[in-house]
Amino acid sequence: MKPLIVLALLCLAGIGNVYYVDTLRAFSQSSRPVRSDRSETSASSATWAQLRQAERFTVILMRHAIAPGTGDPVNFRLDNCTTQRNLSPEGKQQAKRIGRAFRQNQIPVARVLSSQWCRCLETARLLNLGKVEQLTALNSFFKNPQTASRQTEELRQFMLKHKAEKKVVVMVTHQVNMTAIADKIPDQGDAIILQLNDQNRFEIIGKMDL
Repeated sequence: MKPLIVLALLCLAGIGNVYYVDTLRAFSQSSRPVRSDRSETSASSATWAQLRQAERFTVILMRHAIAPGTGDPVNFRLDNCTTQRNLSPEGKQQAKRIGRAFRQNQIPVARVLSSQWCRCLETARLLNLGKVEQLTALNSFFKNPQTASRQTEELRQFMLKHKAEKKVVVMVTHQVNMTAIADKIPDQGDAIILQLNDQNRFEIIGKMDL
């Protein structure tokens, strides 16, 4: 198969964003993640127990629920949901199911933050875990990869500001934002669990496949 055809197929699958390589190289050392031995575990009973204890400031960085397609339509407008890629009925049910899992496991979620994209805001609201606040650092940079480094650093600075707090915060964002930190492409609805280590670098302490 010709290389251009392969690249086109990868783009349609949502994994052909070749700009990641240059973007990730530009990140400062402080923004690079450290993976603990637990980074590949699922949402096991041990993971839920750790989140219930909330011994350190912990961020559950989650990709929005199922929204068919890739990127956004050419007529995209941030203030108009009809111009965006939105949650499917399955995605709405998925978000509700994830929220129920958090409540059933009694996770003390202190805040829910979201990208300003409609599919993220709807996911966050359907989780039903608390008031939803918008955070621009979580906005997609799919079409503006030059902002990846700055937005990732803004997220790290947010965590650094609250590092002393023993709280769990849920953040709903996009595939590109998560890939910038984890070097992996999450499925819709997946999450990684982040803390800052002693050097104030991202540390991925767990993974949640819900």
